[in-house]
Amino acid sequence: MKLAYIGTYPPRECGIGTFTRNLFRSMVSDPASRHDRNRTATDLIEGFIVAMNDYEQTYNYPEEVAHTIRQEHQRDYLKAVRFINLSGADICVLEHEFGIFGGQNGMYILPLLHRLEIPLIVTLHTIVKTPSYNEKAVLQEICKMAHKVVVMSHKAIEFLISIYDVDKDKIVFIEHGVPDLQFDQGQSKKEFKLENKKILLTFGMLSRNKGIETVIKALPGLIKKYPDVLYLVLGKTHPNVLRHSGEEYRNYLHRLVKSLNLRDHVFFLNEFVNQKELFKYLSASDIYITPYLNEAQITSGTLSYAVGAGSAVISTPYWHASELLADGRGRIFNFNDSEGLSLILMELLDKPGVLKDLREKAYDYGKTITWSKSGGKYIALVEKILASEPEVLAKRETLIDPLLLPPFSLDHIKRLTDDTGIIQHAKFGIPNLKEGYCLDDNARALIMVLMTYRQKKNIDALNLAPIYLSYIHYMQNLNGTFRNFLSFNRNFLDDIGSEDSFGRTIWALGYLLHNAPSDAYYQSGKSIFFNASPNFEKLQSIRGIANTMLGLSYYLRSNPADDSMTERLRSLAGKLIRHYEENSSADWRWFEALLAYDNGILPLALLHSAEILNDDTIHDIALETMNFLTEITLKDGYLSIIGNEKWYRKEGERSMFAQQPVDALAMILMYHQAFHLKKEKEYLTKLFSCFMWFLGENDLRMSLFDFETKGCCDGFENYGVNRNQGAESSLAYLISHLVVLQAFEEFEEINLIEE
Repeated sequence: MKLAYIGTYPPRECGIGTFTRNLFRSMVSDPASRHDRNRTATDLIEGFIVAMNDYEQTYNYPEEVAHTIRQEHQRDYLKAVRFINLSGADICVLEHEFGIFGGQNGMYILPLLHRLEIPLIVTLHTIVKTPSYNEKAVLQEICKMAHKVVVMSHKAIEFLISIYDVDKDKIVFIEHGVPDLQFDQGQSKKEFKLENKKILLTFGMLSRNKGIETVIKALPGLIKKYPDVLYLVLGKTHPNVLRHSGEEYRNYLHRLVKSLNLRDHVFFLNEFVNQKELFKYLSASDIYITPYLNEAQITSGTLSYAVGAGSAVISTPYWHASELLADGRGRIFNFNDSEGLSLILMELLDKPGVLKDLREKAYDYGKTITWSKSGGKYIALVEKILASEPEVLAKRETLIDPLLLPPFSLDHIKRLTDDTGIIQHAKFGIPNLKEGYCLDDNARALIMVLMTYRQKKNIDALNLAPIYLSYIHYMQNLNGTFRNFLSFNRNFLDDIGSEDSFGRTIWALGYLLHNAPSDAYYQSGKSIFFNASPNFEKLQSIRGIANTMLGLSYYLRSNPADDSMTERLRSLAGKLIRHYEENSSADWRWFEALLAYDNGILPLALLHSAEILNDDTIHDIALETMNFLTEITLKDGYLSIIGNEKWYRKEGERSMFAQQPVDALAMILMYHQAFHLKKEKEYLTKLFSCFMWFLGENDLRMSLFDFETKGCCDGFENYGVNRNQGAESSLAYLISHLVVLQAFEEFEEINLIEE
């Protein structure tokens, strides 16, 4: 059996790293964990580590570390999963802590887990009681992909079930292991030259939430009776604290010690000691203290170690302490309660028998949670999973399933819309009035509400339509071109908009002329459309051309006898084809020397034109470019959009960030039109795969649709999901939603005919 572990690892100074090493050794290298399992020499367990490096740090790792991941380098995660899948490992064990993985709330780990081809066990070191939107989404996705989720406290089980909706049958309780090390107290004190001292000890990475000041403030009264008391604070400042605040907290503690005249009674040992040395300090101590400032600590390795060493422990009632110190294994005092702590310390030093009893109970319990026993439980869990012959989710195409779509809602669109038009940007789900309005979004909004009314007869949608159409009319210049941007106080911000915005407006107007809900809409739209038409031949931008072709195609479906507009469509299609001929090659079947933004709109325009013009050349180039785009963006069975951060230049490297919803929309529309022309079901499968990009089947495995606001996030950036929910993104989602429903209806109609 071969195991792969993902986590931090020594010599990186990190509690998770120490845990990973101990777990690895207890499962792979510790004979005691296998002794009672009757293992033979041919039945040994192999394993290796995939170690997480923080920022740009590198470490001199031991030989068991076979691969590393730089925390903020997304591509490293993908390389690592490829390594694991080809390593021969039977199962993967992930040590999860939000802070050790890159991206927003550590979401870079998600693409790795999604690509994993072996069963997954996840050990959760932190479970937040009141998670943010992203924290909850990330943890839920991790638990969804895991075959088993290991936690180290019963409170963690409660949280996973009640807050994160994790199936209780998937959760396994295995307590934090402790090293099986014991040292004589007298000998340890002598070694550290502390034989004449009563030692109070706290160890671990220093940060503000550790509450060291609570202990320091408890000392003045205690040392009056016990002047031989020494409080030893063992541990470095946490690297993240150092990075952002330096030694501010440690310096504060030094000033506090000085102000209370405790310099002879408090000593800070600014070191990250090894495990053997740590247990000597624990053995030398008379009382161990964890004075954390709040309850939000689901697991504490330092507390487990203290109990395992047989220390007399006093702690505040954070979650793990309340469980581990129950049944007389320790004493509890309230958060920030220096006076209460002082009284307990006085009592224990006054009554050596009580102190001895605490130590004995902790020691007895510690023998039941040694690493050899915890490792044995993990081995049993691995064997149980493998014996069940777990299924690994195969990458396969999906058929359209409308039950997977969230309920359709215009709530966010109505929130963004006032009597002028739709506000183009939002801060999270709240309209950002400072950015005003733009023509592009009002054109998209017109298409969306017309589609909604046509498919659902939604009156709210119909009531929004004149707002968007009047904005388009207001922005048109006398020569038929359009301005694009308007401030919130209705001042024009440009004289003439981009060709892209022009084309999108023509697309919306053409769609209106094909789907007008009444003659008033038709006549108004027709006037704007024809006023703009003299500018069609002037277009040079290929996306402006493509969008205009879409508008012409919709118009001609209702007006097939308009020869003038037919020739304009043919002329624009010719321009697009010439771009293809100038830039394409055997291995680059595209219109430009790069794949940039809104790529699917280009094959889409040709697919529509091919239907109207009945032209084989247009048809063939449309399919060639669509298939090329498919090869690039759907090769792994889900949509991976070309990121707008750097795009994808011919013979270059494609960009993963920033993926945007408008690109997913273009792909969905492209496959829908391909299905309309070819009637091949594979296009519906691809269409639905592209739609599921919005709901989490994407490179980050994160949903962009916000179930609370009913809006859509603006895309993926290098830090994770951009939670702003502007008009473009939310309209792209809603139009996509409507296209999926329309495609499903068309699919059912075909099945009915075939039957």
